[in-house]
Amino acid sequence: MWIIAGMGNQGMRYEKTRHNNGFAVIDRLAGIYKISFRERDEYLSGKGAIEGQETVLIKPLTFMNRSGSAVAKAFKKYNGDPGSLIVVQDDLDLPAGAVKIKKTGSSGGHKGIESVIQIIGTRDFFRIKVGIGRDPGIPSDVYVLGKFKPAEKIIIKDAIIIAGEAVASIITMGIDKAMTRYNKKSVNGQ
Repeated sequence: MWIIAGMGNQGMRYEKTRHNNGFAVIDRLAGIYKISFRERDEYLSGKGAIEGQETVLIKPLTFMNRSGSAVAKAFKKYNGDPGSLIVVQDDLDLPAGAVKIKKTGSSGGHKGIESVIQIIGTRDFFRIKVGIGRDPGIPSDVYVLGKFKPAEKIIIKDAIIIAGEAVASIITMGIDKAMTRYNKKSVNGQ
């Protein structure tokens, strides 16, 4: 069974902010594959199938920096293993709209990913990063909680679509083929 966790913050205040790209991808997948959510302890989950493969979509309700607790609970409930966990996150170090798949690695300074690594006890899980870029004039913690500028909205909307396709590709083609296909593709040519 695949477990797909989207990183984000709950509540209207954070909706459509840069830090909620993971939630946006999960919502898109839920719509496409007709998966509805139920509230659990610390997360929303929806069970269904993506491209014929049994899948659980997860949205932590613990806020970004404590996402590991929610992901670990879902991981335990659904008997997950790291090879079937995909975490979708925002990334400051990628240009806005870029999409990148990673097999494993450090958190890269992303506190939500660091929380997942610490609590599930491994960094060997797949990630899909959706670039949000940086603004050197704005502190990172303020920037990630800001809304997209009008020019960014279309780029990010397209990146959410691509990231959702990347999830399905990992499930159907495997991580290596998905990386080859999507790590060269982005909505802004980066």
